[in-house]
Amino acid sequence: MEKKRGRGGEGEKDAKKRKLLDELGESRLPYLTPKDDGFHQLWKTKYSKLILKNAEMIPKDIHKEVQEAFLTFRKHACFFQDLIRIKGKDFVTPVSRILIGNPGCTYKYLNTRLFTVPWPVEGYEINYTHPKISEACKALIKLNDYLHGDTVLALQEHSLTETKEMEDPPVTDRHRDYATSITGMGSALGDQRPSHVPKNDCTDLKGRTSYNLTLLNYMDPQQMPFLKQEPYYGMGKMAVSWHHDENLVERSTVAVYSYCCEEPDVDNLEKKTWNGRDPAIWHVALKVAWDIKTPGLAIPLRQGDCYFMLDDLNMTHQHCVLAGQKPRFSSTHRVAECSQGTLTYIMGQCNAALENLQTDADLKCPSLKSLDVRDIKRVEDTHNEVEFEWLRQFWFQGKRYRKCTDWWDEPMSALEGKWKQMEVMTSLLLCEFRKEEQMDEQRNEQIGCLLPLLVERQELRQEWLTRCFGLHLPEVPAALANDIGTEVQNTWQTRVWEALQNTTYPR
Repeated sequence: MEKKRGRGGEGEKDAKKRKLLDELGESRLPYLTPKDDGFHQLWKTKYSKLILKNAEMIPKDIHKEVQEAFLTFRKHACFFQDLIRIKGKDFVTPVSRILIGNPGCTYKYLNTRLFTVPWPVEGYEINYTHPKISEACKALIKLNDYLHGDTVLALQEHSLTETKEMEDPPVTDRHRDYATSITGMGSALGDQRPSHVPKNDCTDLKGRTSYNLTLLNYMDPQQMPFLKQEPYYGMGKMAVSWHHDENLVERSTVAVYSYCCEEPDVDNLEKKTWNGRDPAIWHVALKVAWDIKTPGLAIPLRQGDCYFMLDDLNMTHQHCVLAGQKPRFSSTHRVAECSQGTLTYIMGQCNAALENLQTDADLKCPSLKSLDVRDIKRVEDTHNEVEFEWLRQFWFQGKRYRKCTDWWDEPMSALEGKWKQMEVMTSLLLCEFRKEEQMDEQRNEQIGCLLPLLVERQELRQEWLTRCFGLHLPEVPAALANDIGTEVQNTWQTRVWEALQNTTYPR
């Protein structure tokens, strides 16, 4: 399952981090800010796929509506800290978040699945809890469309720049001019639309720039006194540690709109001289992944600035967010990889699994249509998926989504109903194993298919039991709460071993 793959990835990252810290010892790696010589040249040569768009280049109505949307979500208490799971331990994020996006989409990071508060899309009826919430969601889809257009232009411009530099002889003293083109991306790109883009390139661009959701972030550093210090460069306190963004379409861009509620006191700051970055100002920092030779980059974020991590930058580099003094919001627009993360997908999986359940009115009780090993595996895989990737993830987060809308209530109730039917199917399957007329070889094969899935289910239920009761989170539907009690926990193992008593299971 996804969870196991994630643990392997965490182990690899831990090994790389330990190796990097061992190589560093007590020293710190160099990094550059805009006041340092060589900053722009470093940006151009090692971080050219990071694009900053200054707030002045963004339409005023976008700023006004988006900033009002942030404040609306905060006023209505829609931001929540996430409980994430790393290496089997639970942690609460210092940043509070809410996911807005296409109806029925989800986004999973660090073993936590978030469910979108749907923004208004034609063909969907969405009941928001307050007219201001509706306006806020409209502002974010407007921003989303704007950033999509800018992203397409930025990618096309970047491609043209790379082509031109390959054709032209190198020029060594261009970094100051390059800085202007970076920060003035909007005007620079507006006059440089390629006259012709091949059809295949257009399709590829659309797939990598059509943002389907945005993860909104909010943090007040004054309420978070125990933020981690950046470990490699000595950049100061981090709001978000070094990472690659997870579960995105390959080579898709991430676009971020940044907004601080208040600007730092500029008069006081000008009297101080800082070594490195200014700790009063929020920064986005980048480094080449697991590289100690290339200096890092720390870029200050002013009120209303946007930045774009183009193409494969999120794969080849890591980024972190360095905390300033004042509260900050951000809207991080992503092309989430949703092939297994939409309501349409999981409903389809459940419906396919339930095709193996015979429930005709003529029958006194339901029965299974097929005992083929492939059908058993498909049903029980889906059984685990809908329970642990959807139902428990949703109810574990309580009623947070109802702060904005009741959109998810009906679909989750429908999924719970399908899950209950799959519980019946598992019981029917275990009953079949007890029948004397079953051939030993056939039964061995069926049990060999089922047993690992039931063991996994048992382990995951125990893990969720520990998480929920350890954190005193009782907001779980009765059916799901009951099945993790001690009696039912033991029932799964009892049923399997009863089925095994009269047969020889291959070891």
